Amino acid sequence: MNALRTIFRQPTCPWWFLFTFDNPLRKFYQDPIKILSPYIKEGMTVVDLGCGMGYFSLPLARLVGEDGQVVAVDLQSHMLDGLKRRAEKNDLLKRIIIHQCSQDQIGYPGPVDFVLAFWMVHEVHDQRAFLEQIWNMLGDSGRFLIVEPYIHVSGKAFRDTVEAVETKGFHVIEELSIGFSRSILAQKVN
Repeated sequence: MNALRTIFRQPTCPWWFLFTFDNPLRKFYQDPIKILSPYIKEGMTVVDLGCGMGYFSLPLARLVGEDGQVVAVDLQSHMLDGLKRRAEKNDLLKRIIIHQCSQDQIGYPGPVDFVLAFWMVHEVHDQRAFLEQIWNMLGDSGRFLIVEPYIHVSGKAFRDTVEAVETKGFHVIEELSIGFSRSILAQKVN
């Protein structure tokens, strides 16, 4: 059996439920611009893993500017279809690469400057294989922001994820305070 065959679990969040995540009230506790602007600069190439319908992808596209790119990755085609419609409506589609991953491969070669995994790592079955793919996708000194929900991820489970990140060779730069979440910013160290 392929060692990476079971990296991604079936989505625990159905596509129709994502409308509850993409609502104006969410900006009060998880404002994408406030969270990401310290780390994203114009001209960067960034990946939004588990992008859903673009709650973070669209603001990322604004932050990277006309010379940057956002690779919006999701397992579900319904999510990506919704993101495409929203990106077209906001005149941001030219900055966004829509990429459907498979359950065993992210499938984007990189190199990229930054990877965002917001409320999705807990859906990954084989975190070590997943982290290997992130490592290979990131360019030198690339950064990786992991944000996990308190409701699904215990303190111990998050510490296990952080340990796996460090074991892979990432350096944890800081823990961030993001509403209803546990989060770290890590950097690839060669």
